[in-house]
Amino acid sequence: MTNFDLNMLVASKLFEDGRLSSGQASEIVGISKRAFVELLGKYNVSLFGYDYEALEDDIANA
Repeated sequence: MTNFDLNMLVASKLFEDGRLSSGQASEIVGISKRAFVELLGKYNVSLFGYDYEALEDDIANA
């Protein structure tokens, strides 16, 4: 795991928990806010605060 991946993992989880804004999290990683938002899915974090598994369940139940 690279330093970038570690920083992204920590920042994305703090963002997911609501402890950081996307702008604050992107600063920790050292990338733009847009790049941070685009990478969230790679770290299993939803921009909309929605768990991917819950979303799949909702779609299956629709």
